[in-house]
Amino acid sequence: MKHPYLDVLIVGAGLSGIGAACHLKEKCPNVRFGIVERRKRIGGTWDLFRYPGIRSDSDMFTLGYNFRPWTDTKMLADGPSIRRYIDNTAREYGVKRRIQFGLKVISQSWHSENKHWIVKAIDEATDEEHQFSTGFVFNCTGYYKYDSGYTPEIPGINQFRGDVIHPQHWPENYDYSGKRVVVIGSGATAVTLVPAMADKADHVVMLQRSPTYVATVPEQDLISRNLRRILPEMAVYRLARTRNILLQRAVYRLSLSKPKAMRRLLLATARRQLGPEVDMRHFQPHYNPWEERMCAVPKGDLFKVIREGQASVVTDHIEAVTETGVQLKSGAHIDADVLITATGLDLQLFGGARLEVDGREVHVADALMYKGLMLEGVPNMALVFGYTNASWTLKADIASEFVCRLLNHMRDIGARVVTPVDGQGSKTQMNFLNLRSGYVLRANDRLPRQGSRTPWQNLDDYLRDLPALRYGNLEDGHLRFEGSGIKRGRNRVFRKLLSA
Repeated sequence: MKHPYLDVLIVGAGLSGIGAACHLKEKCPNVRFGIVERRKRIGGTWDLFRYPGIRSDSDMFTLGYNFRPWTDTKMLADGPSIRRYIDNTAREYGVKRRIQFGLKVISQSWHSENKHWIVKAIDEATDEEHQFSTGFVFNCTGYYKYDSGYTPEIPGINQFRGDVIHPQHWPENYDYSGKRVVVIGSGATAVTLVPAMADKADHVVMLQRSPTYVATVPEQDLISRNLRRILPEMAVYRLARTRNILLQRAVYRLSLSKPKAMRRLLLATARRQLGPEVDMRHFQPHYNPWEERMCAVPKGDLFKVIREGQASVVTDHIEAVTETGVQLKSGAHIDADVLITATGLDLQLFGGARLEVDGREVHVADALMYKGLMLEGVPNMALVFGYTNASWTLKADIASEFVCRLLNHMRDIGARVVTPVDGQGSKTQMNFLNLRSGYVLRANDRLPRQGSRTPWQNLDDYLRDLPALRYGNLEDGHLRFEGSGIKRGRNRVFRKLLSA
């Protein structure tokens, strides 16, 4: 089935895709755009993940959109609340009707002769193929495989008599009341599951190979709640957002410049909340703060259930899974009725779709990233990849603003094609993510490179990205514009004066 031509096709209707659509509608009112989404509902990650306690690991005043306030006072919101926020935003901005659900994009092919993309998708319910032609593709598909999470090889796991569950595919209405639960992992999902399950389960064990830094954050933003009595909602939101952005950045910079001091602070806070009976070795990572992503827990809920004996932490390696639990290399055995493999995500760009330029497959790991959102040598395409050291949406918002500016600039100068080009040979072997986390290292051969200088470096810094993406010069010598009637200079200025 062929669809009418679109100026822009957005792939994905999660937090990033809906935000991109809203920015396009407001800043590029004459652009014809549509959205394709594999799932049956809006929400992306926040529709997929439904395990107990699912919540954000970033505060909602920065995870929310810059154009629409988060009006609750919760700092870390639950998954259903976030999905409703995304869905309500789509309704309010009138972009929901532009979404075609149930379509999995399988290929994106650029054709220089016609100066457009052919995007092919499959209706997974009927196997019908859909074909879209579009001038620009905006990939908002997230960064991991929706089909399956990452599960390492665990010897003997098939002989376990109980239930084995990966959080990415949590069974609906699963009852774990009175059961002995072992959560394998120590990342954001594990530290969320443990306190959420502790009230119904007989006991919950978090089994980790190595500790992770866990920071306590307030459950409610009391300052914003009080300010709402005297200030408009958007003013309160912007104040909270600015405060949290600066605080996030200060913590990150301090972690890099004074890692020993930050480590002492984090461990002292954990020790105070855990109490004297808990062995602190389970909370002392072997790496410095922010070399891997830090976990946040509201009001120290993880520490509370451990302190009160509802849950415990074991740091060890798995020898094998037995019929009744987990045998550890130390010789100990953990009895279990349920094993939860909170072992991480499997990174994937473009939703797994094949990317081609004029019939040649693009090998992403061979390409540089321009400003963290466009691929070197790939025309008329952008992708959203949010921050790893701050809220995802901070980068998603300004990436969308940049794309809108770029599209308007192309219209003004009569260009039909824009391609990032590295003319200085700045490529390095480093992937564009600045983390040593396992899920990043496992996906090194699937991630773009970053360069030795801007704009090919991934800054991971909102305060530097904001002016560069919102106001930076588009004709910077790294973007090559092409078109039959391309116009620059005084003609463009004159047209802008006429339209003002």
